[in-house]
Amino acid sequence: MKKLLLAATAVALVSGLAWAAPPAIDAGRILADIKVLSSDAYEGRGPATAGETKTVAYLIRQMKAAGLQPAGDPLKGGGRAWTQDVPLVRSVAKGIVHVDVNLGGETKTWTQGDQIAIRATMIGDHLSVKDAPVVFAGYGVKASERDWDDFKGMDLKRKVVLVLVNDPDFETGKGDFGGKAMTYYGRWTYKYEEAARQGAIGFLVIHETAPASYGWATVKNSNTNEIFDVIRKDQRTAHAPLEAWVQRDAAAAMVKAGGYDFDTLKKEAQTRAFKPVVLKGVTFSTDSAVEAKRVVSHNVVGAIPGVKYANERVIYTAHWDHLGVGLADAKGDKIYNGALDNASGTSMLLELARVSKKAPPPQRTIVFMSVTAEEKGLLGSTYYASAPLYPLATTVGVLNMDGVGPNGLAHDFTTSGNAPLTLQDELAKVGKAHGRYYSPDPRPEAGSFFRSDHFPFAKVGVPAISFGGGQDLFEGGKAAGEAKSKAYTAERYHQPADEFDPTWDPKGFVADGTLLFELGQKLANTRIWPEWKAGAEFKATRDRTKAMRK
Repeated sequence: MKKLLLAATAVALVSGLAWAAPPAIDAGRILADIKVLSSDAYEGRGPATAGETKTVAYLIRQMKAAGLQPAGDPLKGGGRAWTQDVPLVRSVAKGIVHVDVNLGGETKTWTQGDQIAIRATMIGDHLSVKDAPVVFAGYGVKASERDWDDFKGMDLKRKVVLVLVNDPDFETGKGDFGGKAMTYYGRWTYKYEEAARQGAIGFLVIHETAPASYGWATVKNSNTNEIFDVIRKDQRTAHAPLEAWVQRDAAAAMVKAGGYDFDTLKKEAQTRAFKPVVLKGVTFSTDSAVEAKRVVSHNVVGAIPGVKYANERVIYTAHWDHLGVGLADAKGDKIYNGALDNASGTSMLLELARVSKKAPPPQRTIVFMSVTAEEKGLLGSTYYASAPLYPLATTVGVLNMDGVGPNGLAHDFTTSGNAPLTLQDELAKVGKAHGRYYSPDPRPEAGSFFRSDHFPFAKVGVPAISFGGGQDLFEGGKAAGEAKSKAYTAERYHQPADEFDPTWDPKGFVADGTLLFELGQKLANTRIWPEWKAGAEFKATRDRTKAMRK
């Protein structure tokens, strides 16, 4: 334990560079920020709400107090704003969402949030589906590079398609999709994108807790609320009219009524030979009005200018948003406070800004960006990646934080997904210097690499990782860490119960914050350019701009 805490007060040695008595990470300040941001007064920090207004104002005040310079949108008179405007479309269902399913002549009425969770449509102001045929299409994957096609040329126009969540490899751990580790084809976001490409009315993603990596409560709370997207020239390029999740038992009843056995079809879907099947006599109907508005949300951006290589930037990111006000839980609580997810990462971002400003001026510029609408599909970071404030080619790397600190001291640490890039190796080196070891993502099947704000940066080639605290705890070991993780996912993740806990152990925040601070300092004060490793799918994109990095 002593070795871990030395980092906050002793001499930091990073790749031959030294900072005498580096500024200490102050867990008290982190916890104070979490308490404020996750309080009921901030109403769950929903984008384009009063909660956003309060949150953005708070972040700006803290960045100013830390001594950062505004680094957002350029101002007409010169200089920069503290924010980057993020234009979004917001859709919300108005009134009751009606759902009827005809199961071979017997009509069943489903309730929004119980058997099904329908997202407010992004196509127009009304969703109306009447007696649409239903097709089971396995995992809903079309991957030519893997010689895999779950659709086999079937015309899906005017049809509703049932698809399984995760990859064809999930159940067996073997196959063409990385075994247990989820690929992007396993993400529900991909499946909805494929629905648009296939011309279907929509996809119903079948929920099962293990392959989804979270329970139905998370699905319900995340999808029956307001739905956001970046503004596109044509929403139909990324969305089908109907995007929804359906409970496993409800889906199995549809499959049975159509003359098939769910488990048998699921097993067949794990093979390349699988062919989609029409569920005879099964139709799907739904009707709901939708209110769609264009809104502007905000990324909050501050920076410490580099004194030698100011145009090269190290970026820390953490999303400030959560789910806002939504469906009440069993206790009647409607505010989704998002204390761990992600007031904790946002508060760590603020503390890293404070200690970085107290350190000697960096050679490269360090940017601190709290992004919006992560919970709506990584939209703030996606927008930045498409309209960057600063050149992506000379962005050194992105260090993202999404839920950090509260479990106490751990021997290990991790990242979301196992990124094939040298930036992750640099993190491991910093951790090793403090007697901690890197643990590969303990749940690669959850597809965490695709679920945090580093991913939009990675897609455009920027080396990017998302830091995660360890599970090999000083108190209780791996068993205790795993138990805490499982309990959080089941009882608090995307639920009103994710609230500030005054019993959180502050030592974990100090230890994790120290690693993040030192890695940022290393990147900002050396000529290191992290790279994607051979075979990484984002390497080619990054390599095309190599001449711009010297």
